[in-house]
Amino acid sequence: MFNPIYTISPKLLANIKQIAGAVASLNARNFSNVVLIKLEKKAREISVFSSTSIEGNPLPLTDVKRILKNKPTHIRDSEKEVLNYNNALIDLRKLIKNKKQIFDLALILKIQKSISSGLLEKYCCGHLRQESVFVNNPKTRQVSYLPPKQKEVPKLLGELFDYVKKNRNIVDPLILAGIFHKQFVIIHPFIDGNGRTARLATKVLLAEMGLNTFNIFSFENYYNQNISKYFQEVGVFGDYYETKNKIDFTSWLEYFTDGIIDELLRVKKELSLEVVSPDKELKTYHQKIIKYIKKNGYIADRDYAKLTTRAKPTRNLDFRKLIELDIIKKLGKGKATYYKFK
Repeated sequence: MFNPIYTISPKLLANIKQIAGAVASLNARNFSNVVLIKLEKKAREISVFSSTSIEGNPLPLTDVKRILKNKPTHIRDSEKEVLNYNNALIDLRKLIKNKKQIFDLALILKIQKSISSGLLEKYCCGHLRQESVFVNNPKTRQVSYLPPKQKEVPKLLGELFDYVKKNRNIVDPLILAGIFHKQFVIIHPFIDGNGRTARLATKVLLAEMGLNTFNIFSFENYYNQNISKYFQEVGVFGDYYETKNKIDFTSWLEYFTDGIIDELLRVKKELSLEVVSPDKELKTYHQKIIKYIKKNGYIADRDYAKLTTRAKPTRNLDFRKLIELDIIKKLGKGKATYYKFK
C-alpha cells in the first residue's frame, strides 16, 4: 500500500495559499481571446522546449518554434521528439476541454506512446517495461538510481492510482499532483520517456483538479532553468528497495509549488504586457469573423462581405491581421480560399 511521507511545512502551506490567491486573481479578470490564444501558443512552445530540453534535447527555443510552425516531414530524432511532445499537449488539451479523459493507466500508456512514437522500438511504445533499467546521473553519466523490478511496476502503479483516487477530496490538489509526479518517476515504469510522461500526466491531474496548466502555463519552464535541481528533487538515489520506506516528499512538494508560483508570476507579467498593447486589440469587424467561424467552422471572403460594408482590400487586411495574430489560417487558393481557426 502506498502511503507517502510528507509534512505540511510552513513554506509548503504558504506556497499553497499564494497559489490559491494568484489563481483567484487571474480568474477574476477578463482577457480578450486574442491575448489568451497568443499566450497559449507561447506556453506550448515553452513547454515543448523545456520538457524535451530537460531530457537532453539540444534544440534551442528558436528551432523549436520553427519546427512547430513549419512541421517538417523529413526530420531528425531531436525534431521528432519536439513534434511528438507538441502533439501530446494538443491531444491532451482537447481531452480535458471535452472532459473525456479518465486519469488511469490507459491514459499514461497513451501519453508515453505519443511522445515515443518513431523514437523507440514498437514494443517499448505504450507498454510498461519488461526489463530492468537504471538511471544515470546526467552530469557524471554514472548509475545513480536502480528503480523497482519490472514485475512490480503494475502493482506499484496500481497503488499510486488508488492513492490519487481515494485522496482527491481529502488531500490538497497541489500536494496530490506533486506526490504523483515524484512517485511516478521513482517507479520508472517505461524504458524511456518517464520524465516527459510524468510532466504531461501531472498537467492532466492538475487540470482535473482545477488548475489547467494547458492553457497559458508551463511549469516545465521552471524545471528547465535548473535541471540539476529538478533531478535532485524529483528523483531518488541508490537502490529503490533500500530507500522506498525512507523517501520524504516534503522538499519536493516545496520545490514543486515553487515552480507553479514562478510560472504564475510569469503569466501575470505577460498578461499585463499584452493588455496594454494596442496593436493586439480586435475591432468589432474582427470579432464578426471570429464569431462566424465559431458558428460555421470556416469563413470565405464572400461570407465576410455579407457581414460588413468594408471594401475587399480592407477585408483582406482584416484576414491578414487575424493570421498574423495566429488566430486563423488561410486555406485553399483563388476563389476557393477560406479561413479556419489555427
